[in-house]
Amino acid sequence: MAITAADVMKLRKATGAGMMDCKKALTDADGDFDGAIQIIREKGKLVASKRSDREASEGVALAKVSDDNKFGAIVVLNCETDFVAKNDDFVKTTASFAEKAIEGKPADLDGLKAIELDGRTIADHVTEQTGVIGEKIELSFFAKIEAEYVIGYIHPGNKLATLVGFNKGGFDAQVAKDVAMQVAAMSPVAVDKQNVSQEVIDKELEIAKEKFRQEGKPEAMLDKIAQGSLNKFFKESTLLNQAFVKDNKQTVKDYLASVDKDLTVTEFVRFALSE
Repeated sequence: MAITAADVMKLRKATGAGMMDCKKALTDADGDFDGAIQIIREKGKLVASKRSDREASEGVALAKVSDDNKFGAIVVLNCETDFVAKNDDFVKTTASFAEKAIEGKPADLDGLKAIELDGRTIADHVTEQTGVIGEKIELSFFAKIEAEYVIGYIHPGNKLATLVGFNKGGFDAQVAKDVAMQVAAMSPVAVDKQNVSQEVIDKELEIAKEKFRQEGKPEAMLDKIAQGSLNKFFKESTLLNQAFVKDNKQTVKDYLASVDKDLTVTEFVRFALSE
């Protein structure tokens, strides 16, 4: 049967595939719309299989927060090239996954992949996009925060995203954004020193002791000197104790206290591509 331009456009809108791919799929399916969609999906599976060993190190990292600011999510969709990552449709696809994460509040990445979007799972959408784009596409990261107040920040370029949860709301949103940008810029390892894992502490102490040992410090003094280095590490690498980037005369903890003496950060998530 004759394939019209309207048929091609309808299939293109439904799948995101190129004009020629849509026309070929409709031709192969003898004009059957559902059959053409299935052909495009199968192509995606084939391309995904062929490119499974490729490295998808580029992509988009987006943070999204619910309307009531009680729940936030970071979603990362990877691809092979920066050219694809900067494509508006690719960014919109990632944004649609993030929106579904806010709606569905999945427990983990597998839960996000299982959520339905337009009658198909997000995992199926990813496979289809692999066929449409011709690159390895991978939904690689999902994280969430639930708190009394959650803020998200996306650094220009969509390569870095953060989420920060606070113990209360009712304060200026710019304050929350300042802290989210602090997390983006300074990459803290934990909220406060009590949140740093013992594994990290032990590693920092061992690095410090070895450093001072190489400098010829007496063995009996190493533990005490290393403790001083650990305290410096806490100051530089835990969010609340870091110097506030917009005013390094105060810490982030001091900045929050100047807004509300009881205001603090409960948790944060930071994801950066190619770091």
